[in-house]
Amino acid sequence: MKNILLLGVVGAGLFLTSCKTANTENSNTVTAKEAQTRRAEALKMKGTWQVTSVDYDKSFKIKPFDEGADAQCFVGSQWKLIPNNYTGTYTMNGGGDCPTVTQPISFEVTKFNEFKFKKVMEGEKAKQVAAGYVLELQNLSQDNFTLVQNVNFEGNPIKVYYNFQRVN
Repeated sequence: MKNILLLGVVGAGLFLTSCKTANTENSNTVTAKEAQTRRAEALKMKGTWQVTSVDYDKSFKIKPFDEGADAQCFVGSQWKLIPNNYTGTYTMNGGGDCPTVTQPISFEVTKFNEFKFKKVMEGEKAKQVAAGYVLELQNLSQDNFTLVQNVNFEGNPIKVYYNFQRVN
């Protein structure tokens, strides 16, 4: 009888623990409302954007996104973002020491205001690409936003600010 009672108590304890609601505070799950808010924010990014300035400590030579080009080469670049399928491109116009590049990307905006993107080469699918970039999304409005990239140089953090303005 004691064994049956003990088994019943243990079983009830397991049942109650398994029915406990998940703690979403530190997880990657989102509520429906959070998903709607994130989607609405991402939809603001639809369209063509131009990088109007790249700001950072100019005493460093920064070549972002593995393009082999100085960060200033991104000034004037056009970014076409399509949030309904999270794809887009960026185009650097070239000139001087800057290359001419049109790069397809896949991106997402997370609940933590991160703009994550990865380059998708011809013939690749975005889900096959593991490497990418994480930038902080700041000051998103209908006409402007800023992406902030954290770069480490000899153990020192450097912030690079890419300021965008809507073209259309």
